[in-house]
Amino acid sequence: MIREDVGDERFCILVDEVKDESNREQLAIILRFVNSCGILTECFFAIKSVSNITSLNLKNEISDILARHDLQLSKMRGQGYDGANNMRGTWNGLQALFLRDYPFAYYVHCFAHRLQLALISAAKDVSVIWEFFSHLDNVINIINSSSQCISELQNAQRKEIEHMLSIGERMYSATCNVLEYLKVHCSKASSRAEVRGAYRHFACFEFVFNLLLMHKIMRITDVLCQALQKKSLNILAVMRFVSTAKLILQELREEGWEVFLQEVKDFCSRHNIDILDLDSSYMIGRCRDETTVEHHYHFDVFNEAIDFVLMELSTRFNDKSVELFSLSVALDPRNSFESFNSDDICTLAKKFYPKDFSSQDICALEYELKYYVHEVIADQRFQVSTLVELCQELTNSGKSDTYIMITRLIRLVLTLPVSTATTERAFSAMKLLKTTLRNKMEDDFLADCMTLYIERELALTIDVNSVVDEFFVSKPRQVQV
Repeated sequence: MIREDVGDERFCILVDEVKDESNREQLAIILRFVNSCGILTECFFAIKSVSNITSLNLKNEISDILARHDLQLSKMRGQGYDGANNMRGTWNGLQALFLRDYPFAYYVHCFAHRLQLALISAAKDVSVIWEFFSHLDNVINIINSSSQCISELQNAQRKEIEHMLSIGERMYSATCNVLEYLKVHCSKASSRAEVRGAYRHFACFEFVFNLLLMHKIMRITDVLCQALQKKSLNILAVMRFVSTAKLILQELREEGWEVFLQEVKDFCSRHNIDILDLDSSYMIGRCRDETTVEHHYHFDVFNEAIDFVLMELSTRFNDKSVELFSLSVALDPRNSFESFNSDDICTLAKKFYPKDFSSQDICALEYELKYYVHEVIADQRFQVSTLVELCQELTNSGKSDTYIMITRLIRLVLTLPVSTATTERAFSAMKLLKTTLRNKMEDDFLADCMTLYIERELALTIDVNSVVDEFFVSKPRQVQV
């Protein structure tokens, strides 16, 4: 059914691998394409057990699966993977091997993974933030390894404590209570000393300042993170989301210090935490610095943390260095097609999609664009905010039959991958099915069962056990448990 839906359209592959319950490598393949109705679609297509994850072996496995369903690799116009070396390697990675044979199957590093790497870099390379997460990790480890006498308290609070950053202030007092309890009831003196040290860091102005700062930064980037996992997202929308996130962070840096500092003071007051004398000289070890405590927290912590996140976002989402993305902006319908540029659109088709546009097609595109300005851009029906909506509107209105070249180019740009979140959803569904007991089934049977379940799980239509029961009835002899 998916193959029929793809039809003769160009497509993109999203690929990732993960180890299953039996420690075998499983390869998931997702197809991204624009169907005949002009709807951008990401469909789970296959999951395959692979003997090794070398780039050459993965290329062969993917090629075999696509060939089996008569999906021609020559029509592949995009590859979406994470940042693993075997995937993104410039010379021998999977993307490089495909590009040698199919030079228009452009590789895009998963945008959600880029965001993750940006936040990890900020946590590691800004010293005060690294120290904060070290202390936070220590607190969580202490509570999770607590003795039997407080197991009920631990079980009641564990999940909330582990997600304290996303939950916010509500769990701070509860965590303090757990640590205070452990200070008295730990059986070993060394454990009590460790808890006292953790509590000393946890209930101080510096920790609270960093906690609230990271909470604010993570709340801003979480909106971007959720957006990057949507199936219908396209490259142009992603770059707008990234730009907006950077703008909000910049506003926080330039205008949010006074409000943020007051929030920290209020938090400390509510939880009986001593507020530092912000006008006093800042101490570095045993030496006094020329700057004040407020200056240190404002410029060396608040500004530095935000600056580093901004720098990482600018580096990892640098669309200006990628000409393909820059030219694609000319198709963006946002704000009444304010970015429209006929020359850029023709250059995009000519330079990046020569296999899809002959010289005659380019000539036809140039003349279509002249009419496009007066018939589409000026028409209120097409005043939409995303390229996905524009593609659907062109199809529904029948204009796609008139503006054949423009529609073709829009479909190609939409096909470019954004993130591999759909593969992660497939793996989540796989883990629900492929338990230790079910791993004792024959491989072929389990593969069929697993594929059916993942398809239905992603569609949210059926329960795992009903799928397994269906196979027990239809193929009882294949089950070895």
